[in-house]
Amino acid sequence: MRPDKDILSAHHISCITGLPPVRGTRTEVVILGSFPSCQSLQHQEYYGNPQNHFWKIVEALFPIDRNLPYSVRISRLTDYRIALWDVVSTCCREGSSDSRIRSPVFNDLRDFFASCPSLRLIVLNGSTAGRYFSMMRMTVPVPVVVLPSTSPANTRLSLNEKIRRWEIISTKEG
Repeated sequence: MRPDKDILSAHHISCITGLPPVRGTRTEVVILGSFPSCQSLQHQEYYGNPQNHFWKIVEALFPIDRNLPYSVRISRLTDYRIALWDVVSTCCREGSSDSRIRSPVFNDLRDFFASCPSLRLIVLNGSTAGRYFSMMRMTVPVPVVVLPSTSPANTRLSLNEKIRRWEIISTKEG
C-alpha cells in the first residue's frame, strides 16, 4: 500500500516565523516584503540573499554601502527614517518562493502603523506583498505603493529600472 502523496509532501513543508520589524524612532517610510527567504531567516537579516537586489537599490539611493555589516546598514537605513517588516508573520513554506507560501498569518500592521506618527508612505516589495496586504482590507491614511520585487526571481526588470522605480522611497513627496 502506497502512502498518500499529500501526507508525504506535508512532512517536507516547514511552518516558520518571520523576522521582527526594524525601525527607528521617526519612521516615515515602511517597506513591507511578503515573507523572508530561507537565507534571510538563516542569517536573521532582511534581504539576506546576496542575489536579492534590495541592498543594491538602497546603495544606489542612499550613501549606504551594501557591503557594510548588516547592523550598520540597518542603522543607517533607519537614520533615513525607513522601516522594514513583512506582511506575513508566519506561514508554511517549502523553499523560499512566495508561490509556496501556505497558511499565511499576517503581522499586526495596524498597530505598527499607528506607532509611526510620521508615516508618509507604505511600500510593498512585489506583487505578493501587495496581494497579501490587500487581503487585510486595511484603510491607511497614507499612500500605499506596490513596487517591483527586489527578489532575484524577478527578472522582468533590469536593476537600473528597479532603482528608478524605487526612487520614491528617497523623496519627501512619496
